[in-house]
Amino acid sequence: MESSLYVSLSGQLALQRRLDTIANNVANSTTPGFRAENVTFESVISQTQKTQVAYSSPGDHTFSQRSGPIVHTNNPLDVAVKGNAYLSVNGASGPVYTRDGRMRISAQGDLENMSGQQVLDAGGGPIQINPNRGPIQISGDGTISQKGERVGKIGLFSIPATAKFVRSEGAALVPDVPAEPVVDFVGTGVVQGYIENANVNPVLEMTRLISVTRAFEAMTAAADQSDRKLSDAIKALGTGR
Repeated sequence: MESSLYVSLSGQLALQRRLDTIANNVANSTTPGFRAENVTFESVISQTQKTQVAYSSPGDHTFSQRSGPIVHTNNPLDVAVKGNAYLSVNGASGPVYTRDGRMRISAQGDLENMSGQQVLDAGGGPIQINPNRGPIQISGDGTISQKGERVGKIGLFSIPATAKFVRSEGAALVPDVPAEPVVDFVGTGVVQGYIENANVNPVLEMTRLISVTRAFEAMTAAADQSDRKLSDAIKALGTGR
């Protein structure tokens, strides 16, 4: 069996996934809290042939945990997360985790993100704010105060470095292991009046895009050449030459 076509096809599929990932990173380079995504591939050795043939694996997605640039907004309901921690919001199927600290107060008094999802405290519960009570102060550990009185606390959560993530709505991620509330705020916390922008490097992503596009074109040319050789062989065998 001609294996070069299948090798080329697996390579094209891998490169297509990488192109999609890079394009998504570039498209979200201005999305607050967005985590840059990368996809890595390994060789898979066929066990069905006499000679070893290496195919590309389906790919493994990883997300950069590098902090993005911090931008001052002067909005008291904006917070930027410091350190290796996440905010939690109530997603469609349970809590999801994000570095997007843009918040607002709903008509019902819920503290929510800009998509209308409730921001959660350390116990996983919603946070109620009375907008008529006065200005809001948010301390470094997430404690929310009005007129000097504590009215709630934004939950900060740590996620193990070994966790694997899947992308949720917007800039949110869902880990495959439980997140734990942060209890030690040395080097970790929030800064009121700031937001964290995406940790995407647009110049680097565009460089990768060019490189992957060229590799895809080369792989396509190799597949076409292999297909022509196979067709020529079939024609030659069919005519008895």
